[in-house]
Amino acid sequence: MAYSEHLADRIRLHLINIEHVVEKKMMGGLTFMVNEKMCLGIIKDELMLRIDPTEQESALSQPGCRIMDFTHRPMKGYVLVAEEGINTNKELATWINMALDFNPRAKSSKKK
Repeated sequence: MAYSEHLADRIRLHLINIEHVVEKKMMGGLTFMVNEKMCLGIIKDELMLRIDPTEQESALSQPGCRIMDFTHRPMKGYVLVAEEGINTNKELATWINMALDFNPRAKSSKKK
């Protein structure tokens, strides 16, 4: 299993009314692009989020949250949340909304 299909289905339910969402398989997981920008995704069974870097320290104090270090280097503005931090739909919604709130201000990757 490359990523949790159950978590993917839970995320899809939260994004059902959001426009311009595209799913892409990348980094061995699943990424949800919003307005052509990486917003959130799944790596194995963890929720990956792109959040406001100024909110990262606060986010890291929440249960199950840790810095994303996919390349063994901390990534500013990216966090991973383990199952313990997203057990309920309310917890999952809180994290998803944090990523969606930052999305309009996030910089888009340069297109090749």
